[in-house]
Amino acid sequence: MGEGKLSFRRLSSIRHRKKRTAAKDEAESSLISSSPPPTPMTPAAVVAKAKKKAGGARLWMRFDRTGAMEVVECDKSTIIKRASVPPRDLRILGPVFSHSSNILAREKAIVVNLEVIKLIVTAEEVLLLDPLRPEVLPLVERLKLQFPQITNASGNVVQSSSLLDQEAGEGLQSVLPFEFQVLEIALEVVCSLLDTSVDALETEAWPVLDELTKNVSTENLEYVRSLKSNLTRLLARVQKVRDEIEHLLDDNEDMADLYLTRKWIQQNQQSEAELGETASNLLSRATSNRSSSMVTSSTKGDDVEDLEMLLEAYFMQLEGMRNRILTVREYIDDTEDYVNIQLDNQRNEMIQLQLTLTIASFAITANTLLVSLFGMNIPCPLYKMDDVFGYFLSSVTAVCVVLFLLTLGYAWWKKLLGS
Repeated sequence: MGEGKLSFRRLSSIRHRKKRTAAKDEAESSLISSSPPPTPMTPAAVVAKAKKKAGGARLWMRFDRTGAMEVVECDKSTIIKRASVPPRDLRILGPVFSHSSNILAREKAIVVNLEVIKLIVTAEEVLLLDPLRPEVLPLVERLKLQFPQITNASGNVVQSSSLLDQEAGEGLQSVLPFEFQVLEIALEVVCSLLDTSVDALETEAWPVLDELTKNVSTENLEYVRSLKSNLTRLLARVQKVRDEIEHLLDDNEDMADLYLTRKWIQQNQQSEAELGETASNLLSRATSNRSSSMVTSSTKGDDVEDLEMLLEAYFMQLEGMRNRILTVREYIDDTEDYVNIQLDNQRNEMIQLQLTLTIASFAITANTLLVSLFGMNIPCPLYKMDDVFGYFLSSVTAVCVVLFLLTLGYAWWKKLLGS
């Protein structure tokens, strides 16, 4: 009997467990069936997701020395592989360093960040960032004029590598290298933009300052305040470009590193020398390499000198702009000093007027004191005299005037009042 009771209890517990698990499965299935279906992605969400994936892609224009150009959208990795520049240089071209000025020499490229001009120059091509901006369009037009598209006799576009070989054979004696020409165009465009800003500043400054000297008002003072803020920003922009060029002029090694065409020619000569050649060819090649190395070493100083002359020309132009801005700032300071002198003079005149009125009120107060004393009900023999009021009033007034003149003369003697 005990064993039968135990087996019955086991069967009942097993049945309860099965019921509980069945109830749990039903609840889970009902929850799954009652959950809302996933919302489909809208076209705007798809576009936003695509933009998020391609967030690093920016608009670039490729322009080579043959005049061939194309506008492409590339990401950072593509530009890094194509121009052989480190990733930190692309950060310099980003929006964070948009107000800085840099000219960086790398192994195979020059990174230029001057105002709105942001480009990467190699020995064969130039990569220009945001070529459709209105401030960058003059640079694009100048590049088209400087490097027209070159075609051969059959009408095909000449490749930049073949043009480089031709320039290497000619020795590059009469024409500046491609990278120097691009750098010159970029500096010319930047200097023209800054010169236009300086002209606008001067045109705006002189009438406002002349009007301030004539009429010191709140409106004119507000104009001068905004003018000073614009002048400070413009001076900082000119100073940054000037300091970057001065930094290059102070270091001959940095200027030599900017000669990308020479590096490209030397690398090609080394690669050709490393090819399988006979011993006689190697001997002749060695002698020619010695002579070519002597020529390149002798012309290296000339190339640096050419670049130095190029940079000095724009350095002097920027120095002239800086001096013009400083002249405007000095005129503003002189105008402020003149206005302060005018205000001090008016303040002194007001103080003198206040002192004169104070002396007059002192004399009148003395007259009032005498009149008030005689106005009291005290016994006095003057009350019994006839026609004494006129004499008394005239004498008190005379005393008041004399007191005023004496006090005014003392203030003038102490130079408290002007002439």
